[in-house]
Amino acid sequence: MTEPDPAATPGEAAHRHVHEHDAPTSAAGAPGEVARPAQTIFECKGVNVSYSGTLAVEDVDIDLGLNEITAFIGPSGCGKSTFLRVLNRMNDLIPGAKVEGSVVYHGQDLYARNVDPVQVRKRIGMVFQKPNPFPKSIYDNIAFGPRILGMKGDMDEIVENALRGAALWEDVKDRLKTNAFGMSGGQQQRLCIARALATEPDVLLMDEPCSALDPVSTGKIEDLMLELKERLSIVIVTHNMQQAARVSDRTAFFIVDLSAGEGKRIGKLIEFDETQKIFTNPTDERTEQYVTGKFG
Repeated sequence: MTEPDPAATPGEAAHRHVHEHDAPTSAAGAPGEVARPAQTIFECKGVNVSYSGTLAVEDVDIDLGLNEITAFIGPSGCGKSTFLRVLNRMNDLIPGAKVEGSVVYHGQDLYARNVDPVQVRKRIGMVFQKPNPFPKSIYDNIAFGPRILGMKGDMDEIVENALRGAALWEDVKDRLKTNAFGMSGGQQQRLCIARALATEPDVLLMDEPCSALDPVSTGKIEDLMLELKERLSIVIVTHNMQQAARVSDRTAFFIVDLSAGEGKRIGKLIEFDETQKIFTNPTDERTEQYVTGKFG
């Protein structure tokens, strides 16, 4: 692996370090062998997450692909969202949270001392389960991030490009100064996606972004994800098996390990592979039981 410039921010490193392989490893190779992405954007090794000394996620090894949609699936409480937050250091904001192991993004260790978490979150945006627009105008919701980060350029253009990127411009171009709370739930979620896009990230993390939406709005978000992956890498947490099967290139299955003792729930990654294989021919019996609805 190419050594990153120790003084580089993740944003700078993103333009210099992409891990390339001649071709993906075939999932049909040796037993248990997993098809690796042709290009990786995250390489995570031995990642543990604990809260106030209590282990929540244990020993996750996973490589996430460039310009792919990766889905995290598994029962409630298995650490999907916790591990998602590892990828842009959102767990830093939780008192008592501790992340151990290696999280390498475009060749840069995200948890190195010289790395600015604010810059990490600029490059790796996040959309949450419930739409959370600010109590501001539609325009000011989009402009908020670029203003805070001191981004240069014409703000009107930045706002328009972000709204176009979220397939929302035509819906709101004539009411940019109205309060965002007047939008429908589906529009609010697309607004939150536009707000994330405004800082020009190259990764978008989505934590159950459709769980509060109706089927029509869900379909629009899924179509948007498929469009965005042409220029972004996307990681989505979802409880919707059909959604994971529809939109993702690769799927990671997590479970809750209760063997550590009474009251202890530790999330573990059980299987990670191409989505078609996970849903039609998984390696682990527990994966098959989950995707077929036998537990979860």
